[in-house]
Amino acid sequence: MEDLQGRLSSLLHQSPTRWNGSKEETLTVAQWAPLVDITEDEGEYLIKAELPEVRKEAVKVTVENGILNLSGERTLEKEENGRRYHRIECSYGTFARSFVLPDDADAQKVAAEFKDGVLRVRIQKHAQALPKSIEIKVA
Repeated sequence: MEDLQGRLSSLLHQSPTRWNGSKEETLTVAQWAPLVDITEDEGEYLIKAELPEVRKEAVKVTVENGILNLSGERTLEKEENGRRYHRIECSYGTFARSFVLPDDADAQKVAAEFKDGVLRVRIQKHAQALPKSIEIKVA
C-alpha cells in the first residue's frame, strides 16, 4: 500500500505523509525541482526559478544543443548547539531542470542573474525574429 501511495504522490508531485502507528508522523520527501515562471516579450524570453536558501555558487546554467539546463543543490543545515529538527518539509539535495529553447531564441545571448533567492535567465530572440514595423506611404 505504501508503494502505491508513493507512486500516486510522485504522479501528483506531492510528498507523501505517512503515519507510523503512533502519534508521530513520518514524511518522505519527494525529489526536488524548483518552480519556474516563463514569460516572453518582443525581444526576449525570461525564466524565473525559485531557489530559496540556495547559494549562488551552487547554481549552474548551461546551454547545449538548443537546451537550457539549470542545476544546483540546496543543502540542509547540520544540527548544532543542541538544536534539533522536529519537522523537515522543505526539499533538499540536488536539482536539475531542462528547457528546449524555441526556434527564435538566440542560444549565444543568454544571461543569468541571481538575487533574493530567484534565478532570472534572459534569452534574447534572434534579430530577424523581432517584429518590424513598415511605414506605408500614401500617394
